[in-house]
Amino acid sequence: MNARWIAFGEIEVEGKRYTHDIVIDAGRVSKRDKKASKACRDQYGHTPLSGEERIPWGGTRLIVGTGESGSLPMMPDVWKEAERRGVEIVAAPTAEALQLLGDLAAKDVFAIVHVTC
Repeated sequence: MNARWIAFGEIEVEGKRYTHDIVIDAGRVSKRDKKASKACRDQYGHTPLSGEERIPWGGTRLIVGTGESGSLPMMPDVWKEAERRGVEIVAAPTAEALQLLGDLAAKDVFAIVHVTC
């Protein structure tokens, strides 16, 4: 899957630019809906990734782009659910995470990508 970091707050996936966080589920890109995680913002100082969000669990590996500086917190329930499902989580700063997508066919991409911090 063709993906790259453009600048703080902007990425490109398969030729389309995004200025918001995204979810990729077997190659299908949609906007990340953070509403379910906002209640935990004060606890983490940033809206974390929580198990209450729609997470694309369809593959054996979930790639999480954690932002330019890797600041996206991930709640313990996400790690627990991944373990329960036998899914490996690869969490890395977004530019690095997007490079990992380049090695995969779109149908094999299950990812959440944070575009800022």
